[in-house]
Amino acid sequence: MSIKRYNVRMAGIGGQGVVTASHILSNGVVISGGHSSLVPFFGSEKRNAPVESYVRISSEVIYEIGEIIFPNVIMIFHPSVITLGKSYTMPFYTGLKQDGIIIINSRTPIPFSKDEEREMADVGAKVYYLPATEIANEVAKTELATNMAMCGAVAAVFGMPDLISLAGSVKDRFVGKGVVVSGGTAALDSAIEKKFAKKQKLLEANMKTLEASYKYMIDKGWAHPDADPVKIDMAAISAC
Repeated sequence: MSIKRYNVRMAGIGGQGVVTASHILSNGVVISGGHSSLVPFFGSEKRNAPVESYVRISSEVIYEIGEIIFPNVIMIFHPSVITLGKSYTMPFYTGLKQDGIIIINSRTPIPFSKDEEREMADVGAKVYYLPATEIANEVAKTELATNMAMCGAVAAVFGMPDLISLAGSVKDRFVGKGVVVSGGTAALDSAIEKKFAKKQKLLEANMKTLEASYKYMIDKGWAHPDADPVKIDMAAISAC
C-alpha cells in the first residue's frame, strides 16, 4: 500500500468551528488506524477573528509538530479569508506545495488578482469550490455544520479517513466529549447543542452533512481513488 502523507492548513474566522474541524479530521485518521498531529492557532477568541489550525495526517508515524509552513492542502472556511485578508498567512496560498489543493467554501469562483492567478498557476494549484455552508443549511438546517461539510470534503480528497472513522470522530467530539477544547470552541459546542433537542439529532445532522460533502467531491471528480461513499450506519455508530 502506498504511503499517504498530507499537511493541511485550515483558515477561517471565529465561530465557524475551524479548530473543531481540525480535531475531528485528526481523530478520524487515528480511529482509521493512521497517524495525526494538530496545532490550532488563533488570537482573541471572538467571532469573526482570524483562526488557523494545522493538521498533519499520515499512514505512517508522524514526528513533526508545530505550524505547517508548506501545506499540501489549504482549506478556506470563509471567503473573507481571501477577500478581506482575514488570515494570519497572507497571501492565503503562501507555502502551498507543487500541485497542492485549495478547498474554498464558496459556490462561485472568487476573482483573484493577476498576480494571485500567476503565483497559484506557478505551483500548479488546484482550486476546488465547495458550497459548504449551503450544504450545511440544506442538510443539517444550520450553517453551524459548515465545518462538518469541510471535513467530509477533505476526507474525500485524501481518501482518508474513511467515512465511518470520520463519523466515529464526530461522535467522540460531540457526544463522548473526548477532546479538551478551548473556551471559544466549547461555547460554539454549546450553541450547536441548543439548536437541537437531543444530541442524537445533532449527531445525525452532522453525519449527513459529512456524507453530502464527501459525495459532492466524488461527483465532481476531485476525490482520491480510495474514497468510498459508504452509507453511514447511524445505529452502528450510536452503539459504539
